[in-house]
Amino acid sequence: MKNKQIMIAAFACCTAVFFGCTKEPLNNLNQEETRIYVTNSDSTINFGSYKTYSISDSVVVLNNGGSYKDLTDVDQAYIDAVNKYMQQRGYALVNKNSNPDIGIDVNRIYNTATGYFGYDSYWDYYGGYWDPYYWGYGGLDYYIPPTYGVYQVTEGAVSIDMLDLKNAGSKDKIDIIWNGLVRGEGIFNTSTADASIKALFDQSTYLQSN
Repeated sequence: MKNKQIMIAAFACCTAVFFGCTKEPLNNLNQEETRIYVTNSDSTINFGSYKTYSISDSVVVLNNGGSYKDLTDVDQAYIDAVNKYMQQRGYALVNKNSNPDIGIDVNRIYNTATGYFGYDSYWDYYGGYWDPYYWGYGGLDYYIPPTYGVYQVTEGAVSIDMLDLKNAGSKDKIDIIWNGLVRGEGIFNTSTADASIKALFDQSTYLQSN
């Protein structure tokens, strides 16, 4: 029984040392590694039957329920990248008045979440160590009243929507047949737009005009 207890204690010590020395993996990611690429499509659609597309010349900015149109250098970089990879897949860019098969919207999305934090004592906030002797008040302790605050975190994303204009008239509605979403650090940068859109298209090999 004693040997068993020793083995359990030794195992616990080893486990503590192992996890104590293991670095938090998320802290070691570079910007590219934080990015998430999500694609969704209508599985009933034959994308090869679509030949032409048109893309909006500005982006829709969705910000906590509000929306407006904008065109920054970053927005233009995303539009250019979508054009590049659509044409590589055999789709022809046409004017929106030329009855394109596919309509493409680029969206910039922001979502701000609000939270509250509280520190019940200086032990929580300051780590619990000030030296009262330094100020000549040995034996006295410090008191800091409970502290409360508000924080806001804004998360951003870029969304690409493909609209089925080819069949819109017969259905009396416009279906979204493909959507791509990019999230993560550094996405609102002209230098990352091309790689972000390429990743979405790489995940969507079925996007190919016959």
